[in-house]
Amino acid sequence: MNIPLKPIRTKADHDAALELLEMLWDAKPGSPEADQLEILGILIDQYETARFPIASADPVERPACP
Repeated sequence: MNIPLKPIRTKADHDAALELLEMLWDAKPGSPEADQLEILGILIDQYETARFPIASADPVERPACP
């Protein structure tokens, strides 16, 4: 399976990328599908990091550990 990869810019792109990720999940290491899986994971990570940033916690707001 050699599906061309493209940047993830929209929610629809993201949804399609997640579906493709599922299809490639059990790819044999070293195979072209495994390479696609790795690149797709990077693209998904970049999109999610930009779209859903996680702010650093303020140490004053962190709950105390028991």
